[in-house]
Amino acid sequence: MHWPLLDSHCHLDAPEFDGDREQVMQAASEAGVMGIVVPAYAAPRWPALMALCAHAKQPVLWPALGLHPIYIAEHEEASLQALEAQLISSPELVAVGEIGLDRFLPELITPDMWHKQQRFFEAQLALAQAYNKPVIIHARRCHADIVRSLKRVKFSQGGVVHAFSGSVQEALAYVELGLSLGLGGPLTYPQSRKLREIATQIPLAHLLIETDAPDMVPWPQREQHSDGRPRETGERVRNSPAYLPAVFDAFCQLRPESPEVLARAFWQNTQRVFKLTQPTFPPLQLE
Repeated sequence: MHWPLLDSHCHLDAPEFDGDREQVMQAASEAGVMGIVVPAYAAPRWPALMALCAHAKQPVLWPALGLHPIYIAEHEEASLQALEAQLISSPELVAVGEIGLDRFLPELITPDMWHKQQRFFEAQLALAQAYNKPVIIHARRCHADIVRSLKRVKFSQGGVVHAFSGSVQEALAYVELGLSLGLGGPLTYPQSRKLREIATQIPLAHLLIETDAPDMVPWPQREQHSDGRPRETGERVRNSPAYLPAVFDAFCQLRPESPEVLARAFWQNTQRVFKLTQPTFPPLQLE
């Protein structure tokens, strides 16, 4: 029995899917995933992402454009102007993202790169504010910095802090600013104590589910590739939007609400955050 689900964060345009993207989408649909938010990470890939989302029939694909902090060295000032032009000309965009800050990689926190990260993040927040779009935020080891930027820009359009990995206190700081939290594959791992606290202590209305595919494969799928091959030592298993039910199942095990209540809540939360109107939640479970 599959519950209807929406994947709030999946990089379906990534090169890892170039060989079998249609099959991945079909598998996701068969698993009950009826819609996917596809966030961008670099300007040169925007046209392909937009084309992919425009031509997809099932699942529905919603595009978001942004400049990811991990690729900050590659981003150009002209990309910010191009982002504004896309926000003007492309009403189908559901968010500005993936944007944010990252203190995890040493090369990103040299004085020049950190300053550029902050400048591009706040410039994109300002664009989202100006064009009434929510944001998809990448935040790694810098939650206080993110909050300061949000307050400095006076950002009020909402959005999601995806792949959230902070404390309950940090989570509540985002909730107070009108943001939701996205949880994915890491929640399914036995050692994920902090994430389990987030999943159970944060109000359900502020939680979204995601895969972040091709990254962050859930625990149940970690040892086998999608074609059935066992994972070799040191080999990476590609995550897939078809694995979103593993994240949903983890919530079902952790929270007191029924699976139907959780499925409806995650669906409605995703629609609210991204201001989506279609599709509507099906009246019955998917067989």
